Formats: sequence, structure tokens, C-alpha cells
Amino acid sequence: MTDTELRLLKSLSQRYPTIQKASTEIINLSAILNLPKGTEHFISDIHGEYEAFTHIVNNASGVIKRKINDVFKDSLRQSEKSQLATLIYYPKEKLQHILRTEENPKEWYKITLHRLVEVCRNASGKYTRSKVRKMLPADFAYVIEELLHEHDSDVNKSEYYNSILSAIIETGRADAFIYEICVLIRRLTIDRLHIVGDIYDRGPSPDVVIDTLMQYRDVDIQWGNHDVVWMGAALGSKACIASVIRMAARYDNLAIIEDNYGINLLPLATFAIDTYGNEECLPFKPKVQTNYSESQELLVRRMHKAISIIQFKLDGQIIDNNPMFNMGHVKRMHRIDKEKGTVEIDGEIYPLKDASFPTLDPKNPYKLTEEEAAVIDRLQSTFLASEKLRKHIQYLFDKGSMYLTYNSNLLVHGCIPLNEDGSLKEVKVLDKKLKGKALFDELEKIMRRAMANANQGLPNSYELDYFWYLWQGPDSPLFGKRKMATFEMYLVEDKKTHEEEKNSYFKLRDDETVCNNILKEFGLNPEDSHIINGHTPVKFSRGENPVKANGKLIVIDGGMAKAYQPVTGIAGYTLIYNSYGLILVAHKSFESKKQAIEEEVDISTMQTILKRVASRKRVGDTDIGVELQKQIEDLEFLLKAYREGVIREQNV
Repeated sequence: MTDTELRLLKSLSQRYPTIQKASTEIINLSAILNLPKGTEHFISDIHGEYEAFTHIVNNASGVIKRKINDVFKDSLRQSEKSQLATLIYYPKEKLQHILRTEENPKEWYKITLHRLVEVCRNASGKYTRSKVRKMLPADFAYVIEELLHEHDSDVNKSEYYNSILSAIIETGRADAFIYEICVLIRRLTIDRLHIVGDIYDRGPSPDVVIDTLMQYRDVDIQWGNHDVVWMGAALGSKACIASVIRMAARYDNLAIIEDNYGINLLPLATFAIDTYGNEECLPFKPKVQTNYSESQELLVRRMHKAISIIQFKLDGQIIDNNPMFNMGHVKRMHRIDKEKGTVEIDGEIYPLKDASFPTLDPKNPYKLTEEEAAVIDRLQSTFLASEKLRKHIQYLFDKGSMYLTYNSNLLVHGCIPLNEDGSLKEVKVLDKKLKGKALFDELEKIMRRAMANANQGLPNSYELDYFWYLWQGPDSPLFGKRKMATFEMYLVEDKKTHEEEKNSYFKLRDDETVCNNILKEFGLNPEDSHIINGHTPVKFSRGENPVKANGKLIVIDGGMAKAYQPVTGIAGYTLIYNSYGLILVAHKSFESKKQAIEEEVDISTMQTILKRVASRKRVGDTDIGVELQKQIEDLEFLLKAYREGVIREQNV
């Protein structure tokens, strides 16, 4: 026995000081290995659509409705099942709605409590009592545990069971109990929640999405390019700050910045009025329908233009300071002819839709004016001072990563940069040329160094520029296009300038061999592994299939953002991975939380079983199972040491 092995055994013996305790733990762990694997829920590209996201999470992409059907079958009317499901999704709001018209509340409480316990019992069936116990709400832990393990059908315990339910009602605790058991059902239904990128931008409440995620026990996040630009902004990158404000203005969501994160936009508004106060700024009209008055919308358009011009200048500065980014083709300000009102793009001259650039110095086109510099400096200070934003970004760092391999699946938001022949593309990162997994790992290290520097009050240099690069760089794994045609979409009419050439990955991900090679690169067995992808909305209405490469790759961005739904024809895909296999769920548009509560309108879904396993997957077949098996082997080693006298039992 080596010294290392002996140290391991001595450390382990502190927790399991006797043969009996070590043996008991082996038995417990072995039993867990044979439980059905927990259900994983994959969601991508939320884009601030809090209500739709909340509903999908609350109904677990239809899993809760299926559990209700499994438990009650034909013993309940469909209307009763719908009411019960809506109650589980929105317990506080639905309770209020029901009790306004319920003629016999006590009877309703009694029936409903019984039904909720039955659903909860079904949802807890694949977990150990110990795991369930850890998830129980403190106020009702004992009561719920008793109800879950006793049945009213048991003659000996029926009175005991019913007396508990009656006591809950008589003591006025029924509402609180219903709320807690509904939350518990939702938590038990989904064992792990995977967010495959892009929480931010476009929709109105990304901050509420993160607040919601913080309430969940097992969550992981794979960063999207819309996430990293906010992360960079929170850490003080001026170019990232300009980008997130521009996006908020473009989608009529400036309230996210001002109201939700407490960032003062008055300096920008004042500057916009002073600089563009005589202009209509029509190309900068918000992309979505606004509720503004004409004067309010005009101010937003001017603010939108002001921050866009600042962004174009800051983008140019980053490109000049980082030649390794190889992004000279993105710069446009030095190609503007102010007198003629044109811009040169790829050797061709185009008229500009808005040719007024009062802050542009043709001799130094990427230099901010004193006023622009003052505005972005003040904005930087307020971004850095936002405690709520810092808290949310810290959560993204804590729970997030560039990619994740989990239970034989590779989760990545954007793409794996590829050459045209399908080989991994080398990308220069500082003084290194990296590809595949090594590229992802190095980029994540740079990001984490930036956060560590910020937490220690140390200055950042190149690290912050990489957040901007990951947002829109041509070889960014989170973006995957040659350029982001922001300037052209705003200011050039000709649609051919708007084209954003995608990385070869997006053509080649239909190729099974290419996908298999990617899986191997990330240490996965192609025989039973998949790539789970977000980022690119699936054009369902045009017949695009989200399942590619003979099932090796699944795209789950179907367009949760309302701005994309006219193109996609649906409101997003989600993925369920339970003990029986993989289920892809397509969602129709979600109208409103109010309609869901009052009319019990659920999101209409279409389910496709992608893979049904021959035998039900157990915990032992998962990554957690591998870890548990290692623990068992260590404990068996400890038992042997006890029995051979290498380590003495500590009978206390």
C-alpha cells in the first residue's frame, strides 16, 4: 500500500470510523445506482422572455401535465386536470382566482390537497427519501414526508392521513401548504436544468430570469454571446457597455438598464438631445412595437443613434488595439464620405440612409469627442456601481462555462469553429494557436481572470477585449459568423451588405462524421452522445429540422424571442432527457401569464421522441453514477483495510 493510499484511507475513516458505517454507506450508494436517472431539462435562447421561460420551466415542457395524466388517468375530467396543472404552475395566483368563485372552499381544499400529494408522491418516486427530505420546505417538512409515505387507502393509516389534511385546513395553513407542495412538485419533476446560452437581450426581463434561476438547486449555464457582452459590460468594457445599451434601445428595452439595474441613462439622453436634437434618426427606430408617445420615441431614436455611433468608434479602437482579432473588415467609420453621404463596403459605394455624423472627424474617425468620452465614462461608472448587475454576473460565472459535457452530451451555445473540410479551425489567442476543446478552455480562463481581477480591484487589459470578441468576433465559438453587420443593417439599404457569413460549422453540422469527430474532441463516445446546440433560430415554418446528423446534433433554439417568431413560426424548442430517452418539445407562442391563470391555457406543444432506450437508464449510467461507483470502490478499499488490520476501527 502506498503512502497516498494510506492517507486516503485515514481521511475516509474519519467519516466512516467502523466496518458497520462503511458497509451501510456502500449499501446506500449501491441502491442509489439502481434508481432511475433524474430528468434533465434543456432550454436555450431565453432572451429576456421571462413569462414564456417561467411557464416552460413551471410546466417542465409538459412533463407535469403528463404526470397528472399518469396519476389520475380517467378518474378526473380534463378541466380538473387543467386546473390542477395551472395550480402547480402558479399556486399563489391560481389560488386567488379559484377562491373568488369557489362555493365550498373547505371541500375544495380537501380534494386539492389530496390530489397534490398524489402528484408529489409520483414525482418523488425516483429519488431516495434522503434526497427528497433535503428538498422539503422547512415549515412543512415533517407533514409532507408523512403524507408522501402514508396512503389513505391503507386501512390502518387512513384516519391518520386524513386528519393531517384536515388539520392543515382547520389551522388556516392550506394556502401556504399548497404553495410549498406545488413548488416541491416542480423541483422534483426536473432534476437538473441546463440553460444553453443567451439569457440576455431582446426580451424585457433577463434580470427576472436570473432571479428565478437562483431559486433552483441544480442549474448550469453555457454562456451565449448575448450573455458575455453583458458580462463584459458589468466588468467595465466600454465597447460592451455601448453594445448592451444599443441592443436595449433597438428592442425598446431601455427599462432593463434604467429600472431593473438602476443605471442612469440621463447623460446619454442629454447628449443625444444636444447632438442629434434636430434629427429624426429614422433608421434607429426600435425594432419592436413601442408604447411611447411620438416625443418619447423620438428621444429613444436619438439616444439609439448616439450610442450606436459611440459603439462603432469603440469597436474600431478594439480592433486596432488587437490585430490578432483580424477584424479590419468590420470597421466602417473611416469609409464614410460625409459630403457625399456614402460609405465604401468591400470596394463598392453605397448611399447612407442617415448621413449626419456631427461627431465624426474624418481625420481621426474612431476618436470619441470630449462629450462622447464623458458620456461613456459616466456610463461605465454606473455599470460598475450596479450591485444587482454584479450579483447576476457573478451568478453567471459561478454556474456558467463555455461548454459542458454531461451525461454523454456536449452542451455548447454557438459553434465549434471548423474549416471548410470539417477539420477543427485554429484560432489565434494571444500568442497561441488553439482549436477545439483547447480553444474553449483558454477563452474561459481569460474570462475568469478578468472576473478575478475585478473582484480583487486589479486592472484588466486584454481580458476585457475578449468579452467583446466573444460577442461578435469571426472565430468566436459563441458567435460563429464572419461579421456582425450592425452598421450595415442600420445605415445601408442594400440587403446584400446585411449578410452575415456563418462559420463552416453551420453547414457541416448535418454531417454525422463531423459531429462524431467533435464529440471525440471533447472526450465523448460518439456511439451514445449528442451535441446540444442553441444560438440559431430553427425556421420551423420553412421546414427546417432541428435534429441533424442522424440525431447526433439537436438545435433547441426555436425562437423564444418574440421578435423572431414570425420567421421561426414557433416559440422555441426545449429538450427533455429522462430515464426513457430524449424528447424534443416544440412550443407554440405563449400569450400571457394572466391568460394561463384565468383561462388555464397551457403552451401548446408538439413532442418528438428522438431516442428511446432499450432499458431504462439508471443513476449508475450517469456521470453522478460514475462518481458514486468511485466512492463505493474507495469504501470497499477501506473495508478491506479494516478487516486486514491496516487501519483500526474507531469504536466510540
